[in-house]
Amino acid sequence: MIQLQAGSIQAYQQLLDKHLPLINRYIIRMLDNANEADDITQEVFIRLWQKAQRFDPRVARLSTWLHQIAHNLCIDHFRKNKIDQGNEDSNLLEDMPGGCEPQTALLQQRQHLNIKQAMNYLPERQRSAIIMCHYQGLSNKFAAEVLEISVVALESLLSRARKKLRENLPAPTE
Repeated sequence: MIQLQAGSIQAYQQLLDKHLPLINRYIIRMLDNANEADDITQEVFIRLWQKAQRFDPRVARLSTWLHQIAHNLCIDHFRKNKIDQGNEDSNLLEDMPGGCEPQTALLQQRQHLNIKQAMNYLPERQRSAIIMCHYQGLSNKFAAEVLEISVVALESLLSRARKKLRENLPAPTE
């Protein structure tokens, strides 16, 4: 970061190589739209370049700072576009897992779609917490830093999110 703050393009490229995949996966899961996620990911890294001087390693780690930027941009995106949650016209037969029986693959696709739709009904902070802790495998401490809350508050947020997910998921059928 010190080199980036001095204007080093090579340092910027190294940081991009290291942090872009994780930030992009987080944003894709938050938005559930790869094209819009790419735009927001690009904005995160434009801000890294433009606002590198504002980064203070005594306040947060770089990965935490980048996730905070990404989280805030996602929230801004939701508010700006007033996302109509749960209106997804996904084709259940797309991208069927290879090697599965068609019926098994269809059931897996339906389950995946149900989870995605249930995630869309979560408030942004709950969705963000679930994505960071469950899908990205980040620690509760890290997620709490990104959301600027205590670990105890994050655990409460995760608990409420899991409860809401259970309520919004259809009962399994056999």
